[in-house]
Amino acid sequence: MVTHALAQAPADAESWLAPLATQYTPDKLGLLRAAVNYLYANAGGVVTDSGTPLPQHALATAAILAGMRFDAETVAAALLAGLPESALDSEALEHVFGPSLTALILGAARLNRMDALFSALAGEANQSESLRQMLLAMTDDIRVVLIKLAERVQTLREMAQAAPEARRKLALDARELYAPLANRLGVWQLKWELEDLACRYLEPETYRHIARLLDERRLDREWYIEQVITQLKQELGRAGLDGFEVSGRPKHIASILAKMRKKHLDFEDVYDVRAVRILTRDVKDCYHALGVVHSLWQPIPGQFDDYISRPKANGYQSLHTAVIGPENKALEVQIRTFAMHQEAELGVAAHWRYKEGGQGAALADKIAWLRQLLAWKADLAEHADLAQHFRHELFQDEVFVLTPQGKVVALPAGATPIDFAYAVHTELGHRCRGAKVDGQLVPLDTPLKTAQRVEILTVKEGGPSRDWLNPHLGFIRTARARAKVRQWFKQLDHDIHVQEGREQIDRELSRLNLNNVKLDQLAAKLGYGKPEDLYAALGRGDLTSGQLARALQELFLPPPAKPQVTTRSRKTSPTGVLVEGEANLLTHLAGCCKPAPPDRIVGYTTQGRGVTIHRADCSVIRHLEPAQQARLLKAEWGSVAGEVFAVDVEIVAQDRPGLLKDVSEILAQERINAIRVNTQTQDEIARMDFTLEVRGIDELTRFLSRVAHVRGVTQARRK
Repeated sequence: MVTHALAQAPADAESWLAPLATQYTPDKLGLLRAAVNYLYANAGGVVTDSGTPLPQHALATAAILAGMRFDAETVAAALLAGLPESALDSEALEHVFGPSLTALILGAARLNRMDALFSALAGEANQSESLRQMLLAMTDDIRVVLIKLAERVQTLREMAQAAPEARRKLALDARELYAPLANRLGVWQLKWELEDLACRYLEPETYRHIARLLDERRLDREWYIEQVITQLKQELGRAGLDGFEVSGRPKHIASILAKMRKKHLDFEDVYDVRAVRILTRDVKDCYHALGVVHSLWQPIPGQFDDYISRPKANGYQSLHTAVIGPENKALEVQIRTFAMHQEAELGVAAHWRYKEGGQGAALADKIAWLRQLLAWKADLAEHADLAQHFRHELFQDEVFVLTPQGKVVALPAGATPIDFAYAVHTELGHRCRGAKVDGQLVPLDTPLKTAQRVEILTVKEGGPSRDWLNPHLGFIRTARARAKVRQWFKQLDHDIHVQEGREQIDRELSRLNLNNVKLDQLAAKLGYGKPEDLYAALGRGDLTSGQLARALQELFLPPPAKPQVTTRSRKTSPTGVLVEGEANLLTHLAGCCKPAPPDRIVGYTTQGRGVTIHRADCSVIRHLEPAQQARLLKAEWGSVAGEVFAVDVEIVAQDRPGLLKDVSEILAQERINAIRVNTQTQDEIARMDFTLEVRGIDELTRFLSRVAHVRGVTQARRK
């Protein structure tokens, strides 16, 4: 409710408000006047992407929604959604418009970030948070999406004189995101104009060619349609139908062009360039009218579609038929009820024509896929995946299959029984081991078809197969199923890593004779939020035992005194390392970087373990705090003849049978001992970690060079 009046609206705004007096009550008209006043008071010199002053752009956008007979709150929100951030203070808006309308205004304003979504899809800066906010806004109140679609239509209208590159960018967004979204929500009135304007800017020559063909035949076509309408009205009346309407239906250019390309037709072969529409009172009359049309003119084979008994995915219902009409010309006839026509023209918008703010069952069905996407976002680890899957869901063709109980499940075309199982329930997917389609056993990679009844065969315990993630095997089509399988294996591996990490910490605490260690403090020291994350990092190998030992010593053991070093002639060290020129100090090689000759090295003084030798470029050394750098000592290699050194090696390759055998053969030929091997395969990529004992860098370099030439190996490097 508006709490106080604002300054008087300018004359052009008053002329915009005047025609709405017959459409809205005085209270609602007062709300719109307050929104217009707020717009002019806060728009300042703001201009839109098209260079249009914001007030002019906002009034035109709101006029589109008012023309669709939206409620006054939606029209008011459209007026204010484009204001700059500084003018969208929630407290100020609530004071003027109340909490309900303020929430709608702010939701529509947040949805303006949708324009940045395609930056993420193009591989630019991460826009995942914008996508999440968009999804949240869409599922909270679907009207914010319709406000955004109307705003994009108006922006495209204003771009006729803009620079070609700017027009192209907005037209691409309209074609690739906004028009599919309007189609998904069934808002034909906005969909066709988005498609037509996008086609006009992206393919101007083709657009003008089709427009000329339509204009050249416009008068003849209009006369022809008038004759058809007159004849149809007479025949429908003779057949006993009443309360019907017959009208000519315009075909927009983008739709004509799309049909010509999809079906490889010439312009003359597009049947619905000449089209009429029959509106009836009920479904029975639709089929009665269809019989009249087919008795009057010969149907064209293969050109009949019954979208009443089997509606489209966005809820569209109608009968479509093409016939050989008068003068042997192709003619399309659409037949639907008045209620179906409202739904076809306005989609979800139709629900506000009669119930302002209503969210009935039909509307809930319309936005179920949006809520599904919102639920899936927690399963998708990569933000780019979320954006790509959102785009995929807009474009997908669907099949509709049945559960054994008769429930309909919508899936993308090509979906398999595994996709179906995960769509029904996550646990059903995990335990799936087989499937029956219409009572017959089928392989799990079988593509499903509409109207099939699917039964999943399960085991009591168990999980998915890693083969399901192999895209070449075709077991999974949907993002939801793939995300659930990955999540299962990630959790499985996580539990194993946590256990392994816990055992490593117990061993290190026993070795250092430490008790009552505060694990939260240790986890924080090493950069982890909680002990479980620390365990998992140790188990995965992200954190080495050397890093763990240093952290324990620094936190829970007193700092050591720097060893006394006297200058003397260089001596040969039993361990092959000289520290400050001294060969007889207790030294050991760091496990984090595993130095080997001729690496540049440095020593670090420890408690009770002498001096730890690190590579000079070791990340542990580089990140020492200033106070700890005083414990660094100069170190260099002495005589290392006959010594062996442990080094870590990582090999990445396309997984295949015999891969590990080929690598092992090279190790044997080079006489290199492997003291640790860990292999993991994910999405057909094998990662192999080795700890090798080598006599120097030359030996290691030769080994890595040979491995790099093994079939399928993409990377071989020292870690």
